[in-house]
Amino acid sequence: MSADALVEIDIQAKLKRVASGKVRDVFEIDSETLLFVASDRISAYDVVMKNGIPEKGALLTAMSAFWFNYLTTALPHLRTHLLSLSLPPALSTLPPELTAQLQPRSMQVRRYQILPIESIVRGYITGSAWNEYKTHGTVHGIPIPAGLREGGKLKEPIWTPSTKAEAGQKDENISPEKAAEIIGVDYANQMAALSLQLYKTAAAHALTAGLILADTKFEFGLDTSTTPASIVLADEVLTPDSSRFWPADTYAANVGGPQPSYDKQYLRDWLTAHGKKGVEGVEVPEDVVRKTAEKYREAFERITGGVWGA
Repeated sequence: MSADALVEIDIQAKLKRVASGKVRDVFEIDSETLLFVASDRISAYDVVMKNGIPEKGALLTAMSAFWFNYLTTALPHLRTHLLSLSLPPALSTLPPELTAQLQPRSMQVRRYQILPIESIVRGYITGSAWNEYKTHGTVHGIPIPAGLREGGKLKEPIWTPSTKAEAGQKDENISPEKAAEIIGVDYANQMAALSLQLYKTAAAHALTAGLILADTKFEFGLDTSTTPASIVLADEVLTPDSSRFWPADTYAANVGGPQPSYDKQYLRDWLTAHGKKGVEGVEVPEDVVRKTAEKYREAFERITGGVWGA
């Protein structure tokens, strides 16, 4: 199964690669337009696995497209970087089999300066937030009332930014005040307000699908053609790679411990159990690949109401 995963994107004979992340490769179409191509690579604990998850890139692209459409409909003032889900003319002469691979995993987007902050919103306390809370009673330096259990719901969602690390480095959780020092108070305030609005809108929709949006990460670009410059929603949005989705029907029974999650938690658990957390060059077994893929597909189908591959 994993042999069918597309982990390397090679179209540099047609378009210049300008960036390569853990999942996405970014190519230059022109001075104002980029092509995002989502591979089937998967990472955990800031390390990319040797093999990938078949169709993952296409699924993430479709899920982001759903959310871009849903959010701009729900929030008419929202601006995003998405232009098109089609391939650019520069790729029109590619072999049909390569076109078939690229088409469902590609997005043409406006080229913006990306603000160097990961804009994280948490509605529930889990992951690194839970670890900090247990030790210090805070989350990203923000005091949180005592008495919460792992997975507990926060009284109100909170904005908890992190640094956006360079390739090979790790993001660092920071306070909202530190974020304001990095990008400026005005942009930090805009980012926080919009991120919280996006989270609440998405969380309400997820609940109608029987899912809890525990936390999520947004990225924003800066449109300098406006005065003053404005922030624009960019990158992927509300996918299992950038968000924690939990089944609502089993949530209450699992408060106080880990929640089952529609993301790569199955992979994380396998890595931890086998002493491979943070190890480079790990090849993921077929059963873990399959079960991880199943979680991604189920998240897509529940969120969008569609059937993957139909």
